[in-house]
Parts: sequence; C-alpha cells; structure tokens
Amino acid sequence: MKISSKSIKLGEGDSSFTSEVKARSGQNPSRCMQCGKCTAGCPVGFSADLPVNAVLRLVQEGLRDEVLGSRFIWLCAQCRTCSVRCPQEIDVAALMGTLRTMAWKGGHVADKRVKVFLGAFVDSVRKHGRVHELGLMMEYALRTGRLFDELELAPKALGKLSLRPHASLGADEVCAIVERAMKKGEDR
Repeated sequence: MKISSKSIKLGEGDSSFTSEVKARSGQNPSRCMQCGKCTAGCPVGFSADLPVNAVLRLVQEGLRDEVLGSRFIWLCAQCRTCSVRCPQEIDVAALMGTLRTMAWKGGHVADKRVKVFLGAFVDSVRKHGRVHELGLMMEYALRTGRLFDELELAPKALGKLSLRPHASLGADEVCAIVERAMKKGEDR
C-alpha cells in the first residue's frame, strides 16, 4: 500500500465538507471509530494511495482536497465488503460512491483517464442498454490515443467478446435509468 508522504494537518479542515458528505450519502462518517475492519477486508486496498479508514478519517477532518484528490475513491470496486464489516453500520461503499460523484463534479479526478473511461462506458450503455465490451475497449483506446497499448490482449479478447453489440432486453428502460442517474448526479 502506498501512502502519501505529504503531511496532513488535522484540525484545519472544513466541517461543512463533512456535513455535505453526510447529507449527500445518507451516511454519518463521524461514527467511524477507526477500527480498520473496512481496510482489512478491502480487495483493492493493496493498490490504494490511502487505506479506506484513512479516507473516512480525512472526511471526518473535513479535508476536501485530500479526500477528493485520492486515487482510492476511483479504485473502490463497490463490493460492499467494507459496509458489511463495519461495526458502526456505515455503508462505506455508498459513501465512496458519493465521494466519487463529488470529485467528478468538482474536477478532482485523480487520473484523467478515469473521466475518459466513464464517458465511454456511459455512452456504450446509452447506445445498447448494456456495455459492449469490445466497443468500450476500442472507444477508450481512441479517446486516449493509446491505440496499441493493449494490443497483446486482442487475440484473447476477440475469442471471448462479441464483435457486434447486442441490445439488451429493456434497453430503453436501461437508457432511461442512466439518464435519470446522470440528471440526479447533476442536481447534487
């Protein structure tokens, strides 16, 4: 686990950030007692810049830029292991989703490729009612200019992924859900 060497001064945060996270997520980050169960069970924690409980601590301290600038909120797989293990019954995964939305809207995306990937993902769902994996890979490569970075995966992918997109049953309903979610995200 790589933790930033930048020193963080506790007590100098903005309590309105903590209140905003609480209101948007419906979770109370102040209940976190730093037991570390969320961090211990996190399957992506090995690649995080901050452990899960450190993100919660920074939220408690009101350190907006440190939280929203963290790579971890984008790496979170939303598997809910942290939420299930939390003895304080904080839905940590929901809180991470809220932080991701706040970071997106505030322009705090830690890795600019995330924005490109999410845009390609949402566009694929809008077009087909589901993700067309091969199309998503190609669209991401085109948008980032990284056309040949994953070329060695092509033979394996072509054998497993459909060349043509297939619309899902209820594609119109899925597209309507995506549009509502996007609008809800804009409202928050």
